[in-house]
Amino acid sequence: MSEDDRATAGDRATATENRDPVVSLDDVEVHFTKERLLGLAGSETVRAVDSVSFDVYENDVVALVGESGCGKTTLGKTAIGVQRPTGGTLRYRGQDVWATKDDGPPEGGYTHDEIRRALQIIHQDPGSSLNPNYTVRSALAAPLKQWRSDMSEADRQARIYGLLEYVGMTPPSDYAERYPHQLSGGEQQRVALLRALLMNPDVILADEAVSALDVSLRVEMMDLFLELQDEFDTSYVFISHNLANAKYLTQKAGGRIGIMYLGELVEIGTPEQIIHNPQHPYTKVLLWATADVHSHGEVEEPPVRSLDIPDPADPPSGCRFHTRCPEAREACKRTSPELADDGDGRRTACFRTDEDHEYWDSDPLEDEEDDVQMNALSD
Repeated sequence: MSEDDRATAGDRATATENRDPVVSLDDVEVHFTKERLLGLAGSETVRAVDSVSFDVYENDVVALVGESGCGKTTLGKTAIGVQRPTGGTLRYRGQDVWATKDDGPPEGGYTHDEIRRALQIIHQDPGSSLNPNYTVRSALAAPLKQWRSDMSEADRQARIYGLLEYVGMTPPSDYAERYPHQLSGGEQQRVALLRALLMNPDVILADEAVSALDVSLRVEMMDLFLELQDEFDTSYVFISHNLANAKYLTQKAGGRIGIMYLGELVEIGTPEQIIHNPQHPYTKVLLWATADVHSHGEVEEPPVRSLDIPDPADPPSGCRFHTRCPEAREACKRTSPELADDGDGRRTACFRTDEDHEYWDSDPLEDEEDDVQMNALSD
């Protein structure tokens, strides 16, 4: 990306955040209770999402990235009202989503059905989300029949054919009569995306929506996401374990990348900030693990003391990353850092970003002590 392109993307991100958000998450928590295994009595609480806040604006792209099990999919589903939070608040255009479901809308507000239509999802496996008994025509006609009852059958067909041709499924009259099993994975994903967009949503959760495709198709699909974003005036919450995919999509869209670790959002900022000037040690781990987005040249050793991820049902005290962090000090064991704004739109949850924090006067953690802690976590 050229310097001019980066400036344009940065300007778009700044302009986006100056508007009122479409979706707001405030101190959202999602805790699950699971029974202990091996016949042990009692249960334990898994903190899938812990005190997370961020906004999604109009024509926005927010990519949530992290290791498997970090809570990014749960957070994404919470952001579109599919998963009910156990704490905190989800708002759609300033209106509490779950209070609306329980008590009805405030006077002049949005109904729960309107909110659900405005917040849609595309799954990783489109084959399982498309009804195998419906042709492509039937799958795409369903949202039009529900939300555009004023359209005639001829108008619906023209709309469906036009969209199929737009996404390269030609001749559209042939593809319209096919069933999901007669489509490739990329074609199924196109149909799933079109079906979601025909609901005229404000936000779409794309949950690992390109991870099952090969590299060339991923780029093609992400470009299509952005083309259709302009066509339908929608926003995306993009879930990925691949930082390269998140970089590609957010750089072109002027969006943001959020880094998830063990249920917490530890850093969020523009792709330029995250890729070229990462502040959180865990973000640096993800960069090291993604060969084509290294920000500081080749690194032979991973910038982490342990590859083992702690149990989300029993997270470490203080900063949850301190058991793996090569920069951890005693202060990191005692207190959990808050997600603080650096004044340039980026937020980071790390004591190292505050030059006056007691972290700098505390002792580095001893490797031997951390080995004991990690062994205890794995027992």
